[in-house]
Amino acid sequence: MTTVGFMSLGCPKNLVDSEVMLGHLKLKGFRLTANAEEAEVLVVNTCGFIDSAKKESVEAILEAAGHKLTGKCRKLIVAGCLVERYRDELLADIPEIDACLGTRDIEQIAEIIGADDRLFEPDQNPDYLYDEHSPRLLTTPKATAYLKISEGCDHACAFCIIPKLRGGQRSRTIASVVAEAKQLVAQGILEISLVGQDTTDYGRDFGDPDALEKLIRALGEVAGLRWFRIHYAYPNRLSEGMMRAIAETPNCAKYLDMPLQHADAKVLKEMARGGSRASFMKLLAKLRSICPDIAIRSNFIVGFPSETEEAFQELAAFIQEARFDHVGVFTYSPEEGTPAYLLGDPIPKRTKNSRKRKLMELQQRIAREKNRAYEGRILEVIVEGLHEETELILKGRHQGQAPEVDGCVLIVGGEPVIGSIQRVRITKAHAYDLIGEVEEGGIEASTAAYEASRTAR
Repeated sequence: MTTVGFMSLGCPKNLVDSEVMLGHLKLKGFRLTANAEEAEVLVVNTCGFIDSAKKESVEAILEAAGHKLTGKCRKLIVAGCLVERYRDELLADIPEIDACLGTRDIEQIAEIIGADDRLFEPDQNPDYLYDEHSPRLLTTPKATAYLKISEGCDHACAFCIIPKLRGGQRSRTIASVVAEAKQLVAQGILEISLVGQDTTDYGRDFGDPDALEKLIRALGEVAGLRWFRIHYAYPNRLSEGMMRAIAETPNCAKYLDMPLQHADAKVLKEMARGGSRASFMKLLAKLRSICPDIAIRSNFIVGFPSETEEAFQELAAFIQEARFDHVGVFTYSPEEGTPAYLLGDPIPKRTKNSRKRKLMELQQRIAREKNRAYEGRILEVIVEGLHEETELILKGRHQGQAPEVDGCVLIVGGEPVIGSIQRVRITKAHAYDLIGEVEEGGIEASTAAYEASRTAR
């Protein structure tokens, strides 16, 4: 029985790919280990989106390669987006790599490991899309999972290489997604995060622009699915029907991850995205009018080649006005193969970092103010496990906090049960995290409220 170790980098979409590969390996009888020192085969699933991610992936590959000298490793497989960008360069520059596996070849992981030829080529499938029949081994905390509803992207954002790496938009059917959601619930999953390169584009490739709205309502009927949330929504495709589906589906978390990237109209035009501060404020106002309790997350890029100081100030003013619940800020990095690469990289790194810091400080003040509104309230919280920094505190999340990217609820009192949803009284708020205590009978009360909501429908 060959022992395989796994390193997975990058976004949740890449993590799903890793879990599918792990599922195939387990199904084929491989022994899996979290200890790289004892692995006979190491697989590194890479990210190749931006410069920092590429560097992290190369470092992970080199670390894995080192185990060929110091550990039991006899074969190194590299998979993922970095392979799609630099397959030949990786094989030439890092001779320890025994084989490469692209994003559309992941279900051939066992065959790759078993092959003797270093240049073994898997059967290419440009239309590959995993589904509910793909074996999958979850690696997320006990009660939460990601579910990828589509693959690829049809947008042509000037800064983004993803369409070249993962191909065009390919959506799973509603029946397929619902079937996998039911499988996950049967494994004890209470919360699902829907992911894709652009979830609001879901279904357009098979001729149904209202498919996401239908999917939300269909997932609302999955017994035992307590929460599901939507990530990576493209603003131009967020319809009123989608908004109403989020608002009217009880187990759809009142949460939306909608990366806007900027707010200055000229910068957005050169990013090939469109929109403006005014149009985004109008969209946010409509979303909040339909779903008043919704928590909104957005991501922004600073330092795009055409971003003047005035454009940056427009972005800062927008963030101040929009009052998002969560914000992520990234500094622009030119990616070869994208249209924006031809614009060069004229803005100094120091300026980019300064702009990022200013936006994060601004958002920190906003987040602290918004979080204070939770003090004294009782929230339903999914209890995930021990806090990374201490074994004395458990952490969880309420509906307005997504896994990994947002803050959390630090549980310092009561009787928390890992892998459950419990009622937690919030006692103190910080800029990103909340502190609370589990209410007596918290699980029973939460479960009763959930069942009552289903019955009411």
